Amino acid sequence: MRALIVDDEALARSKLLRMLRVFPDVEVIGEASDGASALMLAAQLRPDVIFLDVQMPEVDGFDVAASLPDDAPALVFVTAFDQYAVRAFDAQAADYLLKPVEPERLARTIQRLRGTVRSAARPSVGMPAHLMVADRGKTHVVRCADIEWLEAADNYVNIHLPGRSLLIRRTLAALLNDLAPAFVRTHRGAAVALAAVLAVRPRAKGDATVVLRSGVEVPCSRQHREMLVQRLRG
Repeated sequence: MRALIVDDEALARSKLLRMLRVFPDVEVIGEASDGASALMLAAQLRPDVIFLDVQMPEVDGFDVAASLPDDAPALVFVTAFDQYAVRAFDAQAADYLLKPVEPERLARTIQRLRGTVRSAARPSVGMPAHLMVADRGKTHVVRCADIEWLEAADNYVNIHLPGRSLLIRRTLAALLNDLAPAFVRTHRGAAVALAAVLAVRPRAKGDATVVLRSGVEVPCSRQHREMLVQRLRG
């Protein structure tokens, strides 16, 4: 079982590393002190499980979870605060450990993890504040509130922001699951942020064009037009 430890506190990472060394079938393959490093190492090392702190500077553990690709490893949240437990288990986290982690409790976590496989799809962990996008060799921290629209590109999604676009390795359906209910699909390969919509202009055969506040126009198919209008009237 290949594990990645993510915590902004070096002492916390060292302690968990020492505790995990007790288990002969667990190999800690990396450590990260922030969300951007966690995302980069997860892509490079492909761990089976990530032990993930919740409260970290700039982006929290739930933002990291939402930024991982769809074939993400199992997640074990590790935190000193118990108020995040419901959110973590709603996201079907493998486990939720409270600091200071007790050896007996960690042993139960490892037993639970043994034999598990990567999930092909993860349920939403709730609307994240940020996404971390590794694009063109650089990790970008994106405020979800700044995203104007999303455009599918095979197993990637173009995240369109004011003046720039970034490519994230997610499917559109999975990313929308994390960003709901702030976004709505307008086309098989497109979705818009409701807050960015300025107008919906009818077109022939029931189709429409969605005009965003930035002036960008996004196609809207007849199949999705009614739902878009309902959500805008909300």
